[in-house]
Amino acid sequence: VQLQASGGGLVQPGGSLRLSCAASGSIFSRNAMAWYRQAPGNPRELVAVIDTDGRTDYKDSVVKGRFTISRDVAKNTVYLQMNSLKPEDTAVYYCNAGRYFSNGYYYPDRWGQGTQVTVSS
Repeated sequence: VQLQASGGGLVQPGGSLRLSCAASGSIFSRNAMAWYRQAPGNPRELVAVIDTDGRTDYKDSVVKGRFTISRDVAKNTVYLQMNSLKPEDTAVYYCNAGRYFSNGYYYPDRWGQGTQVTVSS
């Protein structure tokens, strides 16, 4: 498995979760990393990107200020810290390795398996 996501679960509104995605070394060092999410009945949407130089880009305006994407080079792992969670954040979250262009376009390549996040009281 080249991308392994974990950390999902059930959390109450206002709570926090941290998702992790462990990647093989060759993938992690050569690719930008991203998190997507897909809610039931909705298309998969890009949430956040982190490039190999650490630059971040939050594509979903509703998560700005609440979610933080980061990467640990030593562990070949990308994280998504999610705070102040809302029921509408309920979705399957996927990590992806791809390419990030200077114009802000992200090209997805390799997918990890999803991890379910459910926000409910």
